[in-house]
Amino acid sequence: MLVLGGASAHRTRILCLVRILVIGSGAREHALLRALRRDPSVGELSVAPGNAGTRALATTHPVDVTDPVAIADLAGRIGVDLVVVGPEVPLVNGAADELRARGIAVFGPSAAAARIEGSKAYAKDVMATAGVPTAASVQVTSVDQIEAALTTCGSPYVVKDDGLAAGKGVVVTEDRAAAAEHARQVLASGHPVLVEEYLAGPEVSLFAVCDGTIALPLLPAQDFKRVGDGDTGPNTGGMGAYAPLPWAPAGLVDLVQRTVLNPVIAEMAARGAPFSGLLYAGLVLASSGPKVIEFNCRFGDPETQVVLELLDTPLGSLLAAAAAGNLADVGPLSWRGAAAVTVVIAAENYPGPPVTGDVITGAEADGVLHAGTALAADGSVVSAGGRVLSVIATGADLAHARQCAYELVGRIALRGSHHRSDIAAAAAEGRVLLPGRA
Repeated sequence: MLVLGGASAHRTRILCLVRILVIGSGAREHALLRALRRDPSVGELSVAPGNAGTRALATTHPVDVTDPVAIADLAGRIGVDLVVVGPEVPLVNGAADELRARGIAVFGPSAAAARIEGSKAYAKDVMATAGVPTAASVQVTSVDQIEAALTTCGSPYVVKDDGLAAGKGVVVTEDRAAAAEHARQVLASGHPVLVEEYLAGPEVSLFAVCDGTIALPLLPAQDFKRVGDGDTGPNTGGMGAYAPLPWAPAGLVDLVQRTVLNPVIAEMAARGAPFSGLLYAGLVLASSGPKVIEFNCRFGDPETQVVLELLDTPLGSLLAAAAAGNLADVGPLSWRGAAAVTVVIAAENYPGPPVTGDVITGAEADGVLHAGTALAADGSVVSAGGRVLSVIATGADLAHARQCAYELVGRIALRGSHHRSDIAAAAAEGRVLLPGRA
């Protein structure tokens, strides 16, 4: 039984939190399980549907992650104390609502609150009302509006799918024809388009654990969306990440807490959609200060891998406190005094339709988190998706963590695979510059 209460019940709550179900099948979920396993209060771990690597940490169950009823049925059947929903699709579809309706504790926002990721136009409206700094934008709902929107926002052109697109619905280009074509393709898929002004500056991912009233920020990280070295090629779901950010200005987290997290949490509550779960703020550190480029309603991938690798605070009790609305009882978070780097190994042709079914060797090593993997009939691990593995390592600093991560990447074999060779390189070498600073 999961016992929830105020500060006096904190110790009891920790002792009784033993059974957790994680929903999802990627490296993010592998990282969540890895961190939960370090929490002495967590006993039985389950994952649905999981992958070839998560089976070493948790009992695997089949489930359709798009079906809230199926998720709640599974949670009830195996008798868990807490469900942690990894991907955005089940949250947007109402998985957290179905679980809460059955009296099952869940870490994840309601469908109403998950709209902050499910609709970029809705997120813009929230930010406008809350006074949160963000890029100017124009919503486009028909083809004849495209050219005017591109002219208004200017070049480089930023064109976004308003709905969910697995991190690949954004085109940033100086090619007006390419920007217009992406907008037409999104509209043809039935989604509105958001055209935004381009924001110059380094990007930061900041997660916050939320309980509907309080937002507790985690360690900032930076990810790499483009498929190729030097930020070339098309956007992907993420090709690597690192933390901490040695170049970040002092007081960044406190500033974002005041100007972004707190106003958004207050506005969501005022709208009758209090945000309880993981709020992900994607930021650009522009010359005028941090501005939001997007919100996600769940842990990001691959940033989760590095952030949780450095977290010393027990993750299970932290997520349970958020689910119960008890973050006020949680003290300051504790972090390892180290750096972490993760490098994504992708399948041939990714981010296009990936080549799958190839045997992977070396993936059993500690620090190799599975994403698009499966077990073949003969027991071998094979590729089963676009982003196949996420290799993570820590070190005394980013240079050391990079070295260890890439050494581990070199021990893995997957025919036709590719990865970036420059994850965290600029930061390790002191080459990340803030706008207005030489």
